[in-house]
Amino acid sequence: MKKIKLEIVALSHSITQTHSYAVVLGELNGLRRLPIVIGGFEAQAIAVALEHMQPSRPLTHDLMKNFMNSFGIELQEIIISDLQEGIFYSKLVCFTANDTIEIDSRTSDALALAVRFSCPIYTYEHILENAGILMDDNSNKKTNTESLNTEEFNSDHENLGSLGIEELQILLNEVLEQEDYIRAISIRDEIQKRKK
Repeated sequence: MKKIKLEIVALSHSITQTHSYAVVLGELNGLRRLPIVIGGFEAQAIAVALEHMQPSRPLTHDLMKNFMNSFGIELQEIIISDLQEGIFYSKLVCFTANDTIEIDSRTSDALALAVRFSCPIYTYEHILENAGILMDDNSNKKTNTESLNTEEFNSDHENLGSLGIEELQILLNEVLEQEDYIRAISIRDEIQKRKK
C-alpha cells in the first residue's frame, strides 16, 4: 500500500468537552485533515516537543527517546496503520545497525515520539478516506446555503441525528472554522455512518 505523508497542523483543546484534545494531521500538499482525539497528558507531551520546551525533568516520551538513543535505536518513521471502531492503530518503525522492526503503539504516543525524533508520519489512503475531513481549498469561501448556528447543536448523536446530510456538512464546515476538532470528529462520524 502507498503511504501518504502527514504533518501536525494543529493541537486543539475541545470547547465542548473538558480534558479532551485533538491532534490534527494534514496531508502534505493536500486538503485532507485527520483529527485524532487524544488525552491531556499526550497533548501536553506533543505540545512540549512542538514548542521546543525543556521540562526540568524528562517526560515519559523524553525518557523513551533517551533510552532508544542510548541503545542505538533510531525511530525511522511512524505509520498510522489501521482504524477499527474509531480507534487508530500505529506502528513505530525502528532500526538499529542490525535490524529494522515495527513496534505496535498508541497513535498519541507515536506522535509524541515522532515530534521528538523529527521523523515522518504516514498513513494509508483507506484511513484518510474513512476518517479524514476534506478542507475547503478557500477557507474564506462560504456556502450558498443558509448558515446554521453551531451554538444550537451539541455534538451528541441525538441532535446530529435530526439533521440532514447537507446540514451536517454545513455544521462541519463551521465547526472546523472554529477549530473545534473534537466536535468535528462527531459530525464527520455521523456523515460517514449515513453514507454507508
